[in-house]
Amino acid sequence: MNASLRYYFRFFCVSLWISSISLILFAQPKSVTILHTNDMHANFLPHEAFWIKEKPKPLIGGFNELSFAIDSLRRVKPATLMLDAGDVMTGNPITEYSYAGANGGVLFAMMNRIGYDAWTPGNHDFDYTPENLCKLTSIANFPTISANILDTLNNFPVNNKEYIVIEKNSMKIGIIGAMSNEFYDLVSKNSSKGIKILPLVETVKRLAEQLKPQTDLLIALTHEGVDYDSILAANVPELNVIVGGHSHTKLIKPKIVNDVIIVQTGFHCENLGILDITVENHRIVSYNGSLLPLWYNSARKSTPLSVFIDSIKNEIDRDYAVELAELKNDWINSRSENAMGNFITDAQREAAGADVGFMNTAGIRNNISAGPITKRDLFEILPFRNILMKFELTGKQIRSIVEYYIDGHPNIQTSGIYCEWRHKLDGTIEFKTFLVDNKPLDENKVYIGAANDYVLGEAKKYLGIEIPDMTSTNLTVFSVVENKLIQMKEIQSYVEHRIHHIE
Repeated sequence: MNASLRYYFRFFCVSLWISSISLILFAQPKSVTILHTNDMHANFLPHEAFWIKEKPKPLIGGFNELSFAIDSLRRVKPATLMLDAGDVMTGNPITEYSYAGANGGVLFAMMNRIGYDAWTPGNHDFDYTPENLCKLTSIANFPTISANILDTLNNFPVNNKEYIVIEKNSMKIGIIGAMSNEFYDLVSKNSSKGIKILPLVETVKRLAEQLKPQTDLLIALTHEGVDYDSILAANVPELNVIVGGHSHTKLIKPKIVNDVIIVQTGFHCENLGILDITVENHRIVSYNGSLLPLWYNSARKSTPLSVFIDSIKNEIDRDYAVELAELKNDWINSRSENAMGNFITDAQREAAGADVGFMNTAGIRNNISAGPITKRDLFEILPFRNILMKFELTGKQIRSIVEYYIDGHPNIQTSGIYCEWRHKLDGTIEFKTFLVDNKPLDENKVYIGAANDYVLGEAKKYLGIEIPDMTSTNLTVFSVVENKLIQMKEIQSYVEHRIHHIE
């Protein structure tokens, strides 16, 4: 063999050896751990585990326990990805505090310290308007991902991106964010103004087809609920994982649909989701998903984050420990008329100078026992920043609203209305008495109504009619109820059978 042939032979052998090594490296399995949260609802502090029978009940959750768990896992699982599937906001007075120019901004400052890699907004993250959410995302040191949230000019309005690609353990991981198609049913008109939501499945499908050849692992980070995540998985087989939120579903083990792994942690920062994945040749070859309960441990050593958390807690405790009034009877919410609902709707009607008032029962979020009621108690009852609105409606429309209610549509609490009704033999409704503001209903008269902006934005759903024109009082429902409690000092409220069925 001459020198030239020997050279080419050696070159061929070396090339073959390099190609073999490359093939071995390419085929070698690689692992990543996805850590995830969803629907934390501003629960940055531990709270009682209400489902535990023993007393005192143990505490669970909070950002300090979350941070400890994540740091511990990162020490043993260096290739980790920390994600949140939305609804960071609403549920704790911390969202009322301005930090770096944004209400609730301190939550994102804490998440920066915890070390999130990405998040997608939920519907409650819009509760203080898109402008406030934009400020929140500016505070975040991690990207905001949502492919289907646009404004009317087709721009991304809250510093959001359609997707990101992150490299972990020599793997390219694509993450596509998405908001529920039901966005407009979940957010008040004031908070959804100027926002356009693209169809979720079609949007994720388009991006998944684009990203699949470029990535080793493809994740959808969604805020739409586990049932809709299942539909997404069935329609977008290019996905490997869906990290979801919104339905508060506690998936102890992942749900598998169309070979797509679906995970969700529940809510209120009670669990950290852990999903260990091994990938080989762009395919998941093994996985293990679990939830780690975040039980409170008082023996934890102080950290810069815990000191920061304690400083915020102390400020909130000082401001929200104020006693507003004394309740003489329990306030228990229910689907039907209840004493708490009566008090809240009365406060709204009086503050607006209206003839009638309405409140969505689902907007009342907690019960309280007889005794002192503090500002924190009231916040837990009315955590949403709903604005009190005034509007006009005829007596005929008031009658139709009551008939709509009687027919079993979404439950509301009412004020200023008293009626006795029964079903006639033909099934129609007959009113024996119908009073508005203690006077007989005049179907031709124009009355003033009061309700929060969310109810009026969904008026067709809650009242059965459209309310095209309304005027803001620039008062929150929380503030008007707070003022009424302070003025009365002692509260004795009853179920008054305001819409009363008779035989």
